[in-house]
Amino acid sequence: MTEQQPYEVLRRSAEFELRHYPTHVVAEVEVVASFDRAGNAAFRRLFRYISGANTPRRSVAMTAPVVQRTGDAGRASSETVRMTAPVVQRGPVAADPDDPHRYLVAFVLPADMTEDTAPVPTDPEVLIRTVPASLAAALRFSGSGSGAAFAKHARALRDAIREAGLTPVGTPRSARFDPPYKPWILRRNEVVQDVAEDGPIRT
Repeated sequence: MTEQQPYEVLRRSAEFELRHYPTHVVAEVEVVASFDRAGNAAFRRLFRYISGANTPRRSVAMTAPVVQRTGDAGRASSETVRMTAPVVQRGPVAADPDDPHRYLVAFVLPADMTEDTAPVPTDPEVLIRTVPASLAAALRFSGSGSGAAFAKHARALRDAIREAGLTPVGTPRSARFDPPYKPWILRRNEVVQDVAEDGPIRT
């Protein structure tokens, strides 16, 4: 079973969950593409990274099952990293999701991994970055997670956030939890919007 990114639910409303996300580390790729193509464009690079296209920062094997040393002698200097859900995509809520924009697509690394212990990518396009702890509102929806669906739910979430007396901060991010072979109607998607820590939620 895929490890889930940890968070604490602080409050639930009819429209969204207010969550605290702890500091975490991501492997991230920047792409210029339409919303719907950005994830696929970055996925191969990120998947290669967690599959062993990396150089360990330390010679001691990490503890399974989060990270394990590969048994192939030809790849003794690489490590496999257990995949964590969701896959996160950050970028503009475009008026036309088919237009190309700059997006950051990231795999959230296992919770006990830091920038210092994460394997170093051999692909220079893959960056390892620490994401600070944040307060965020999340709206869950099912379906394909297309650009049009994301834009619709992102607008609804921002309206609900303001109605609750909170202030959105930055751009929203798309979170996809399921593999592409899962029937689209059953897939879990979320819009996650950081909010300012300046007041309680109104219910």
